[in-house]
Amino acid sequence: MGKDNQTSAMEIDDPKSANSDQIDPKFSINVLQLLKSAQMQHGLRHGDYTRYRRYCTARLRRLYKSLKFTHGRGKYSKRNITESTVTDVRFLHVLLYSSERAWSHAMEKRQLPDGPNARQRIYLIGRLRKAVKWATLFSQLCAIKADSRTSLEAEAYASYMKGNLLFEQDQNWDVALMNFKSARAVYEELGKYGDLDNQVLCRERVEELEPSIRYCLHKVGQSNLQASELLNIGDMEGPALDLFKSKLEAVMAEARSQQAASMTELNWLGHRFPVSNAKTRVAILKAQELEKDLRGSSADSTPSDKRLGIFDKIFSAYHEARGYIRADLATAGNAENVKDDLHGLDKAVSAMLGERTIERNLLLVKVAKSKLARRRDDKNDKVTKPEELVRLYDLLLQNTADLSDLVSSGRDKKPEEVSFAEECECKTLAFRAERCFYVAKSYSVAGKRAEAYALYHHVRNLAEDALRRFKTLNSDYQVILPSSFSVS
Repeated sequence: MGKDNQTSAMEIDDPKSANSDQIDPKFSINVLQLLKSAQMQHGLRHGDYTRYRRYCTARLRRLYKSLKFTHGRGKYSKRNITESTVTDVRFLHVLLYSSERAWSHAMEKRQLPDGPNARQRIYLIGRLRKAVKWATLFSQLCAIKADSRTSLEAEAYASYMKGNLLFEQDQNWDVALMNFKSARAVYEELGKYGDLDNQVLCRERVEELEPSIRYCLHKVGQSNLQASELLNIGDMEGPALDLFKSKLEAVMAEARSQQAASMTELNWLGHRFPVSNAKTRVAILKAQELEKDLRGSSADSTPSDKRLGIFDKIFSAYHEARGYIRADLATAGNAENVKDDLHGLDKAVSAMLGERTIERNLLLVKVAKSKLARRRDDKNDKVTKPEELVRLYDLLLQNTADLSDLVSSGRDKKPEEVSFAEECECKTLAFRAERCFYVAKSYSVAGKRAEAYALYHHVRNLAEDALRRFKTLNSDYQVILPSSFSVS
């Protein structure tokens, strides 16, 4: 935000310019601008609610101290903020940041790795109730002590917090819908006025509220929205959407659990491994759902950074599945048949993880190649050096070697395993050729022409060898390693 905008966020109307009959000045706070700036600068740009909560706590401590409104030394003595207390705009800031602190604490609990348990969820809802309490008091005092615009923004903020509480409680969806719509209406109206920064912020908040409104409509039966459409809504970003996304994840987890009940085994390269642990099944199904996003019709138009984010989620799901498998192995005892099945299942999941790792590194290669020939002044992006591509191909060679060793480690090999291992060997040749090409290019850039010339000849031999092997397998190097498993 600009310096002028920060100043306007804490502006107090000059009493001298007001009507002489007016006793108290009307305070002015650009609520949305103030909060958005604080959230982006203190953790929420990266979804770090712990950092933002600590910032709110520190901000409140400074406000209390500067206002000389502390609650006693040693023994706590509660001091309430009332209409007569608000003689400074900072008292309104105290209420606003108290609400933000309670809300961010609730969101922090919502983001626990395994989700909040029953006890933590009670605490989470208690924090949201506290956020609603502070937001409501903020709105009430702004209606008396602040100008009309601030009062309107405070009302929208309070409505948004009430909607969040009902949203988390899974009840009174019609009331939650009314609150979200009320907040949206205010931001739509405010987005028509003020400076450009304010208009942009208001439009962003309207877009962030839209998914929650559509979900509420879905819950009250006024919409024919399907689960797949809800997933598309969840692709949007913003702190106001995090509660919606957590709710959506809970819905999808429930759907996966129901789907996992019918999943009995994993088919991988001709082997069939029973999957008895429900948590393992859910983790594998989650990974499969995410893989569909990488292979759908819109996959090519998906930005690279978003696809990399999907890969991270896939890796997390497969690592989670492997964790459950290892835990089952530890408790399997002397049941050799069970242990053999679990070892085979662990090997299959590890191979899937290896395939996805190669796909991700190929995506990084594609991104790096797109920046290789770009001029330095294009979008101020960093230009890729040939050495960086050499490093990526080193990773790919290591990934392929690990995957090949994993697949070839069994004694009784299925034809599918033999074919897969041969394809890995072919891809190794292709990666070696491309790595050698960029080594030669780096020598050429450094002015070592003779060395580059010799390496380019070696690249040609490696590439021809790789192409012959691919033709033998009727394969195409341009195609990323296909998925080698299916679930039944």
